[in-house]
Amino acid sequence: MAESFVPVMTWLIITLPIWLSPFRPALTSYFILAFFVYFLYKSAKNIYYLAISYKLMTKAIKINWYKKLIKIDNHRKLIHYIIVTNYKETAEKLEETINKIKEQRYPKEKINIVLAMEEREGSDVYKRSKILSQKFKSEFAGFYTVFHKLKDNEVAGKASNETCAAKFVDKKIKQLKIDSKNVLITICDADSLLPKDYLAFLTYEYLNDKERNFHFYWAPVLLYNNFWRLNLLVRVQAILSSVLRLAFLSQKKDLIQISTYSTSLWLLKQVNFWDVDIIPEDWHIWLQAFFKFGEKVETLPIYLPIKADAVISRGLWQTFKSRYDQERRWAWGASDIAYAIKRFFETPHIPSLIKIRKIFLLVETHLFWPTSFFILTLSASIPPLINPVFKRTVLGFILPKLSSFILTVSSLLLIFILYFDHKMREKVNIKTKIVYIPLLFIQWYFLPVISFLLSSLPALEAHTRILLGKKLEYKVTEKIC
Repeated sequence: MAESFVPVMTWLIITLPIWLSPFRPALTSYFILAFFVYFLYKSAKNIYYLAISYKLMTKAIKINWYKKLIKIDNHRKLIHYIIVTNYKETAEKLEETINKIKEQRYPKEKINIVLAMEEREGSDVYKRSKILSQKFKSEFAGFYTVFHKLKDNEVAGKASNETCAAKFVDKKIKQLKIDSKNVLITICDADSLLPKDYLAFLTYEYLNDKERNFHFYWAPVLLYNNFWRLNLLVRVQAILSSVLRLAFLSQKKDLIQISTYSTSLWLLKQVNFWDVDIIPEDWHIWLQAFFKFGEKVETLPIYLPIKADAVISRGLWQTFKSRYDQERRWAWGASDIAYAIKRFFETPHIPSLIKIRKIFLLVETHLFWPTSFFILTLSASIPPLINPVFKRTVLGFILPKLSSFILTVSSLLLIFILYFDHKMREKVNIKTKIVYIPLLFIQWYFLPVISFLLSSLPALEAHTRILLGKKLEYKVTEKIC
């Protein structure tokens, strides 16, 4: 029942103008206008926090965080394990990622690399591991490969792979008799290029954080690494994703990590690592911790940009398909809501209002995702069309015009997105040639098509699959070099 809640609400909201307009056209119109106003509010709020995040990031980039760190007496007691999760990635792609770790402004004798590989890849995975080990094993305190063998109770994906790798680290730490609170685990995607001060910033924040045992740490993952090689439509989505991630960074009360993040080994052990039978692992591990420790669990921002690849495959059609599959997989995170509702009733030690607020955040995120396109583009024209009598009323007459006005005002906020996109790419050395400038404006004319095909539609499919009980297979997104 809990699994069906959000998917049912999704379909009810999308179809509401059709089934409610014949009987309650005024109520339908007020709902539509409320949705438009709320969308405008959310858009303006994100732009406001985007400006704050950008200002803080600009300031943080200028600081030598290792110089600040060494002033803390006990900074050398911490050990870092970076788990690089990968599946069918090329050795070249992994080399690029590990080289960025090697460039960290942080003592290498305190850095360990764990390649979290999948045994189901076949013989190629062992060859790739050997190549990388030979090249990097002398560069760090430790360089290890863990070959994850999928078990019957596990779902293929990052969660089960990360759990296997983290348990390996835990075993290693026990052998060395090191306190798990002094071990920081960073989950690093195969294409995530960490900025040179990431570990120094992370360590500094961790040591100055009184509640560090209960916190995750996250830096915005900007999809700019292959920016000018992207198809125009995919590039628009890469911009929107990157800008929104930066906007989320300073919204501390609602911040939950995505993709690449860090936390202590102690916290992971307390929740028995990642649940191995789920697909969306980043928000889920946060929920696991939250329902154990309550409001003490937070994600704290790291104001340094991580570069990563956006989707690019062999050929236009395959690129669109891969991007669609990626969005659908992300939207499968709606399955976390059922988990959260179940845990709500199992955790009386956490105040109900705090739990309700977090569940509302999940529901809001996953309801807006598939419904926004349909409500913002189609809904305002439906009540007058279905109910001709209502069309002759004042509300029926002004509904399309007022909705269009609100949407126009919201669209003007794209100017800020264009500005901050340009400024953020400057921060990560992605230059804009003069010949490309017209494309940066022309591409936004395709936003409605992009929103439908590469956002709302895959999210709607994910919700419908949950509703029908059809499992989603984890597919690694192709990002060719």
